[in-house]
Amino acid sequence: MKTETGKKHKPNKTAVAAAVLSAALLLTAVGSIATGARFLTFEELIDGLFRPEKDPLIASIVRSRIPRTLFGLCCGAALGVSGALTQAVTRNPIADPSILGVNTGASLAVVCAMSFLNAESLRQYILPAILGAALTSALVYGIGSLGKGGASPVKLVLAGAAVSAALTSLIGAILMPRGFVIDKFRFWQVGSVGAGTWDTLAVLAPFLAAGLLIGAAAAPALNALALGDETAKGLGVRTGRLRLAATFGGVILCGAATATAGPIGFLGLLAPHAVRLLAGPDFRRVVPLSAPAGAVILTLADMLGRMLGSPGELEAGVVTAFLGAPLLIFLAMKSKVKRFE
Repeated sequence: MKTETGKKHKPNKTAVAAAVLSAALLLTAVGSIATGARFLTFEELIDGLFRPEKDPLIASIVRSRIPRTLFGLCCGAALGVSGALTQAVTRNPIADPSILGVNTGASLAVVCAMSFLNAESLRQYILPAILGAALTSALVYGIGSLGKGGASPVKLVLAGAAVSAALTSLIGAILMPRGFVIDKFRFWQVGSVGAGTWDTLAVLAPFLAAGLLIGAAAAPALNALALGDETAKGLGVRTGRLRLAATFGGVILCGAATATAGPIGFLGLLAPHAVRLLAGPDFRRVVPLSAPAGAVILTLADMLGRMLGSPGELEAGVVTAFLGAPLLIFLAMKSKVKRFE
């Protein structure tokens, strides 16, 4: 297609990416409701949604799968945006809340709540998880800032790996003498959206909304931060406030999703990179579009887990690890890594 000046008209990347992700979001949501121990045809799905009197059993199956699907979409959106914000703050395209140990910090806080506060419900997990994620983020950034050069991307990843290993050992030390906590923790730690109910969604929703709003507000200035602190300051960006706000938004999203779904790894790595392939490296697009991208990826992982594990299921956290680990290895082994290309 050519314009009046004879130049070829290029389609808007943002519009194309938004359209692709919206279509994928709709298809995965429908597929998630249809997938399970009893696979539903499209006709049965329509009957269950709009004509429940035709087959009450099918209608009951559909109603039971809707909150799980919505919960998976919300958790995926939260982890996708959290990953994008983490990569922006650290200026590292292979950063991810799980790689930097944030998930592990949230897990340790949940273990402490289970062991010492007798926490048994998701409502009791969510605030400790956010606090644990925040403290771990501060610790990793503090360690990564030591020495010459400050908090470089490589130092932050190394600090995250070291902190994650230490916190994992501490989790084991707390759990070992407490068999009653191990039984609760071992199902939660794998990472699954199977616990998604309307009550779970009600717990997650306010934290998700707050984190997404903070991420959307910070996104326009994150492009300047990617150029380095000195350049960003020269452009009038208050880097300290921006980094604090973006980190806070990412911590809220990661902590809330981890508390309700368990520590699902690599999703924060997968979603932003998928968006960059579609829409480019501009954080004004990467941050908001990482929400539908993360939602699609986690929902697909949950569907794949249910199909591979039928008649049971393979937890979504296991599937995302299988998908994310090869991507991390590929990115780490690239001979020339340029930031946010």
